[in-house]
Amino acid sequence: MRLHILGICGTFMGGLAALARELGLAVEGSDASVYPPMSTQLEALGIALMPGYAAQHLQPSPGRPAPDLVLVGNAMSRGNPAVEYLLDQRLRYTSGPQWLGDTVLAGRDVLAVAGTHGKTTTSSLLAHLLEQAGQAPGFLIGGVPGNFGVSARLGNGESFVIEADEYDTAFFDKRSKFVHYRPRIAVLNNLEYDHADIFPDVAAIQRQFHHLVRTVPGNGRLIVNAHDARLAEVLAMGCWTPVETFGIDHGDWQASLIEADGSAFAVRRAGEWLGEVRWSLLGQHSVMNALAALAAAAAAGCDPRALLPAFTSFESVKRRMELVGEVSGVRVYDDFAHHPTAIATTLAGLRARVGAARILVALEPRSNSMRQGAHAEALAPALVDADTVVFLQRPELPWDAARVTAALGGRGSAVPTVEALIDALCASAQPGDQVIFMSNGGFEAAPRRFVQRLRQA
Repeated sequence: MRLHILGICGTFMGGLAALARELGLAVEGSDASVYPPMSTQLEALGIALMPGYAAQHLQPSPGRPAPDLVLVGNAMSRGNPAVEYLLDQRLRYTSGPQWLGDTVLAGRDVLAVAGTHGKTTTSSLLAHLLEQAGQAPGFLIGGVPGNFGVSARLGNGESFVIEADEYDTAFFDKRSKFVHYRPRIAVLNNLEYDHADIFPDVAAIQRQFHHLVRTVPGNGRLIVNAHDARLAEVLAMGCWTPVETFGIDHGDWQASLIEADGSAFAVRRAGEWLGEVRWSLLGQHSVMNALAALAAAAAAGCDPRALLPAFTSFESVKRRMELVGEVSGVRVYDDFAHHPTAIATTLAGLRARVGAARILVALEPRSNSMRQGAHAEALAPALVDADTVVFLQRPELPWDAARVTAALGGRGSAVPTVEALIDALCASAQPGDQVIFMSNGGFEAAPRRFVQRLRQA
């Protein structure tokens, strides 16, 4: 079978491409935006990438038959030339989540990780723990876990870890992706308002999370953030599955910080002391992710006490506080944070680690919610731990970044281009500074360009 994937360079669809290739299928795809790490992974797999969404990509040519099935990414919409062609020609098509559920997850022991924040790191942690326990899990994660080097694999065991996104499935299926996964174990990490392009309010997101809860069987397990009132409201809508909660000094699974930056913590389950974790990640949010992953692994039959040493060998996901270089005492990080809460918790963790050292933030409002200004009022408070903020206000941004920079009390500025942003950071950076680039997009390779400029100075 030959698959053509529309939107193949998205982290989810790129993971599907890797799984399909591992199944022995011929895979190709189209995308308008091609950048690492997904483009690098696809090229390494020998998967042909076609720029744009031309109808010709779905047409047969000498030596290349038409696809037998088209997987349609959720970024595709009516009016897209490839979409119009496949509809007019009545080509076989389906959504990525539907194909995954039917082709890969059916019959597997699925562990799904849902939440507004922390899905990628928690999924990566969970896959790592199951691997260390000898379960050889399959997984599909919205990033590239350092311990595996790929975002997806079939695995040799019964378990399959899936990052369970609440975003909609496709232009023809407006349910959240995660309703297709049918997990036995589901992690509910947290729930906040996001995806302003598809959800009118937080209640609409809660309804989708409850749809996920409805699919978890009675002999499964729900692993739920004990601190999150919105998740408690979701469970109050109806719950038919045993629930275990986790939190900082709260819940069935508890962590107590040994180090303020989250790099060391003690773990208890139902009041029983299990041991300590010392690892490379920072922040209370990372500790929460660790608890969620440990609880899910225990629900899958692993000995949690035996798994605690595995956290030391965990290698974080690409673009999650990824150190891309250090030049003349300036440390430069690439980070995926794009929601005020994620920004705040990431910076708080770094502040606890570096003390009084200066933190410089380069911020691109890249997500749909950020571009629409849905989080504008919350951005300045989220940046309280930053000493300097350079905000990328491209000309097409429909709202004025002065709403954010003015509230930063002289710590913020806005620039129209990535080149101007790099110039501003180069003029400001000093030895000992921590510079973080925050975006859920390619950011025009700004972190690495900045490192290169520092080396040339």
